[in-house]
Amino acid sequence: MNTFYFIAFLSIFFSILVISAKNPVHSILYLILTFFTFTIHYILLNAQFLAIVNFIVYMGAILVLFLYTLMLMNLNKESEPVKANFIKIAAVIGGGCFLVTVVASIKALGASPAVILKDPNLGLVKNLGKVLFNEYLLPFEVSSILLLSAMVGAILLATKDPKTV
Repeated sequence: MNTFYFIAFLSIFFSILVISAKNPVHSILYLILTFFTFTIHYILLNAQFLAIVNFIVYMGAILVLFLYTLMLMNLNKESEPVKANFIKIAAVIGGGCFLVTVVASIKALGASPAVILKDPNLGLVKNLGKVLFNEYLLPFEVSSILLLSAMVGAILLATKDPKTV
């Protein structure tokens, strides 16, 4: 239980660093650390499949894409447009709504009982594999053929025809 609280503290700490970092590249790197702590939470909650998906999809693909996009953008302060007063007022209203939501969720936190899973093997990859390859084998194979044909089509569209060059 102490590990859970320590990782929760790290999640909150890195989340605050995401918001407060001056450099946007550092902000994205802190976001990667935040998602890594989420992966550890999933492992502690015995949800290995969610941990693997979070690690591969969010940390491996989306955040790297954010990092490359941010590095390609021109972030000079001289070229940044001045924000209108309407946008500033909308930001204050949005922040206020977020604050009300956080306060309401903290108040409701003590009222809800703890969730106890009846089946401790619920999030295991082994069980997902058994269901996927026993009950849903035909749709799984059809989708793999569909993805293979889409990949071949994308390669054919991307290559240049030697006759037209």
